[in-house]
Amino acid sequence: MTTELTAPHPAAPAVAGHRWRWIALAVILTAEVMDLLDVLVTNLAGPAIRADLGGSPTVIQWIGAGYTLAMAVGLVTGGRLGDLYGRRRMFLIGVLGFTAASAACALAGSPGTLIAARVAQGLLGALLLPQGLGLIKEMFPPEQLAAAFGAFGPVMGISAVGGPILAGWLVHADLAGTGWRAIFLINVPLGLLAALGAARFLPASRPGHATRLDLPGVALLSVAVFLLVHPLVQGRELGWPAWSFAMLAGAVVVLAVFARYEQRRQRAGRDPLVVPALFRRRAFTGGLVAGLAFFTALAGFSLVFSLYLQLGLGWSPLRAGLAGVPQALGMVAAFVLAGAGLAQRLGRRLIHLGLGVVLAGVAGMLLTLTLTGADVTPWRMTPALLAVGFGMGLVMAPFFDIVLSGVEEAETGSASGTLTAVQQLGGALGVALLGTVFFDGLTDSVSHAVRVTLLAELGLLLVTVAGAFLLPRRAREGDGGGH
Repeated sequence: MTTELTAPHPAAPAVAGHRWRWIALAVILTAEVMDLLDVLVTNLAGPAIRADLGGSPTVIQWIGAGYTLAMAVGLVTGGRLGDLYGRRRMFLIGVLGFTAASAACALAGSPGTLIAARVAQGLLGALLLPQGLGLIKEMFPPEQLAAAFGAFGPVMGISAVGGPILAGWLVHADLAGTGWRAIFLINVPLGLLAALGAARFLPASRPGHATRLDLPGVALLSVAVFLLVHPLVQGRELGWPAWSFAMLAGAVVVLAVFARYEQRRQRAGRDPLVVPALFRRRAFTGGLVAGLAFFTALAGFSLVFSLYLQLGLGWSPLRAGLAGVPQALGMVAAFVLAGAGLAQRLGRRLIHLGLGVVLAGVAGMLLTLTLTGADVTPWRMTPALLAVGFGMGLVMAPFFDIVLSGVEEAETGSASGTLTAVQQLGGALGVALLGTVFFDGLTDSVSHAVRVTLLAELGLLLVTVAGAFLLPRRAREGDGGGH
């Protein structure tokens, strides 16, 4: 799921705007919904997928991590491909490819085939999603941009609430014997409608400021991320062999090589994948630390909560999906409240306030599960889940604006793309890291596994609290950035 919460500065769109701009916005939102649903539903359907296709518990982790990992790497270049070859063209390639990859997921007959199709989905989603923001800037006049970007909130909120319920119902209903495959088949009509709408209603203009791709940088970053995530997922199952630690050390080495290469590329007058000067800015590095820890915690909590309800308590996918509704509702309520002016008034304090609420919610969940054990009910978990969702929404609402206010205007594009990629990387690490903690704890009992995982969750949130102190006090629009 890509959550770009800051509207980029308009790049001089036509005064009258694109004739079909509101219909085109609906097309773009359809693509966003497809991405969000594919993140949410696979966490819920993971146990059913593994029961059907077989494989070890790491299959559940790779189904989620493969998608977000591929998207994290692909997002860095997806936007530039739109600049080079045209946004509508890249949108069409992305949505048709994403639809085809979804069909491949539905038809997969083995875990390996499914994971490969999920990686393809992530790469094509990374090509598809960045085009939307650029197209909106092209199509809408300045006075309508706020309304256009404001449409994302309600649509994403409805998807966040309805997605898990829909996934649970589809798996439970087993329509025409499709079972979990229906959660991917639903993308086929959505994708085809989006493609038809894109061909008819999106503008065909191409920006004139395209830059060349940093393909060696992409390759280095891809290798580093794979060396980091692969041993975290597979190491536990294989007893943490020496090669797993060697790969983790290799990830650090390759990241160092990547940083050196980017510096040399910039000195040579070529566009780097990531502007090296960003890492000398306290706000940006603090945002990376806080963002990586927070999105790791967010994704890990979602996966482990679903696994606990289904594997630990034996709940059906539908009941598990319904149990998670309070968290989604809390997040939607927080976005509404923050959008009503709270984010502008409180700035960085809202992030720390939200983190305090999330910490209280996770601690409350830990206490609830400890006291009730297998007798826990959805109603008993509701207060903690509401707090977790509400706090997460309060953190996410101002996060991108505040981090980006600590960088120069010329660096905003690179910084925004990097932060969005870090969001996806956090999703992959959350599935890999907290999923591994959970499955490792199963050697004792399910209740022990979930308690240990929630303690790890609390640790990640405390890292987020510390990293957030490095951020500017408020976004640039408030007082000049506070840095």
